[in-house]
Amino acid sequence: MPLLDVQNLHKCFGGAQVLRGISFSLEQGKALAIIGSSGSGKTTLLRCLNFLEKPDKGCILVDGSVLFDADSQGALSEGEIRLNRLNFGLVFQQFHLFPQYTVLKNITLARELMLKTHKQAGDSPQSIRQEALELLHQMGLNGREGAYPHELSGGQQQRVAIARALAMKPKILCFDEPTSALDPELTGEVLRVVRELANKRTTMVIVTHEMAFARDVADHVIFMDDGLIVEEGAPQEVITNPREERTRQFLARFSSEG
Repeated sequence: MPLLDVQNLHKCFGGAQVLRGISFSLEQGKALAIIGSSGSGKTTLLRCLNFLEKPDKGCILVDGSVLFDADSQGALSEGEIRLNRLNFGLVFQQFHLFPQYTVLKNITLARELMLKTHKQAGDSPQSIRQEALELLHQMGLNGREGAYPHELSGGQQQRVAIARALAMKPKILCFDEPTSALDPELTGEVLRVVRELANKRTTMVIVTHEMAFARDVADHVIFMDDGLIVEEGAPQEVITNPREERTRQFLARFSSEG
């Protein structure tokens, strides 16, 4: 049974059909890279998975449990949406750190708030703080827990955002072009962290424009165009030797622009 199973997702905004029947599955411990042109529906797909948007049609299952089924469910309550989101962590293009809080507080805040409503066994302010410090060590940010976001580089801020997402212990970690807001020299440090997470078999969905990174790190690649999955398969197949003409056009244009 796949950890994530997405079935026939559709999403419209007004008259624009952004997702037109997206279906895929993802096994636990695998990394999925999603590539495609701007406007192909990649970010909307991530937002639907994280319940920031409600699909018009389709079904989302995690670990065999139905989180969303447009055909059989009514509107989800805010409580149900919050619980569903706990299955996913999302790292945005922009860092979205709270500027008034330290690095440590940015990482621990959501978990601390959850102590009031969804306390897990062993959770305490002390354990949450210790786990956050361990994540900062994993991100290469030892000694920066007392810093504020404006005191960090863009790459450091993005690594704090990754630590914040991991602190919630999601089953699936999602990245929406995590290096697009970074200067080229800072991109490598964030990609290194994502590569290390892949090596630790973290289940991930990565929307990226870094083709070499997708080829080398992902277990499976999906190419989206105009709200559809045009091609999918092993990275070496899709990126190095694509079958579909539309995929070849995209990769050729991407290569020439790079």
